[in-house]
Amino acid sequence: MRIITVNTNGIRSAEKKGFFAWLDQQNADLVCIQETKAQIHQLEPALFNPEGYYCYYHDAEKKGYSGVAVYCRQQPDTVLHGIGWPEFDAEGRYLEVRLGKLSVISLYLPSGSSSAERQAVKFAVMERLAPYLQSCAENGRDYVICGDWNIAHKEIDLKNWRSNQKNSGFLPEERAWLSGLFDSGHWFDAFRLVNPEADQYTWWSNRGQAWAKNVGWRIDYQIISASLKDKVQSAEIYKNQRFSDHAPLIMDYDL
Repeated sequence: MRIITVNTNGIRSAEKKGFFAWLDQQNADLVCIQETKAQIHQLEPALFNPEGYYCYYHDAEKKGYSGVAVYCRQQPDTVLHGIGWPEFDAEGRYLEVRLGKLSVISLYLPSGSSSAERQAVKFAVMERLAPYLQSCAENGRDYVICGDWNIAHKEIDLKNWRSNQKNSGFLPEERAWLSGLFDSGHWFDAFRLVNPEADQYTWWSNRGQAWAKNVGWRIDYQIISASLKDKVQSAEIYKNQRFSDHAPLIMDYDL
């Protein structure tokens, strides 16, 4: 089973840069997209519902903002648009498809980089998400939670870690929160199960020559339940083409 996750930073922009032509060649079973920055009525079906997939979108109420999507080769048993938290769901940040015992989620955690108020929102979401994930870990389902978590976990996960220790995305509290998930034994960073190397990033600032110099952050994850930790086969961050300021994370599982 091949699962791809990518923050497109505007799905219409990514389409113009060749994203769907590329996706057509990837043989993916599931595709999780974050930051669609569109509402479904703005998306031409022929372009944004690729052939061979069942396509689901969860839009933000605010135009041109946030939004997530999931494409599935197999029709899901159930699709959950939102997590049930009104403020969070109004921003279009959670979409879950259930295929038998497997849940695949497209998740877009808030960024706190724009203001102290948004950082407070991010912390509030993290505080609420921890017990939710605990309940998921205990319900007997298998999970792959794909998405832009807006947190680089360890020093290896961003180039300029020393100068970013007081910046959103690499704050001690954020990193400790992620460590808490992984240290629980219930959740695993699927990428790091098969790739321990440095200089592996999924997002680059548009300032300077960040992309060209690979001065990036690894903030896009596939986080899996313990039941799947032995099922990870391979991981690739695709950088041959650039569809947005994030790169697609492609992972294969023995499922």
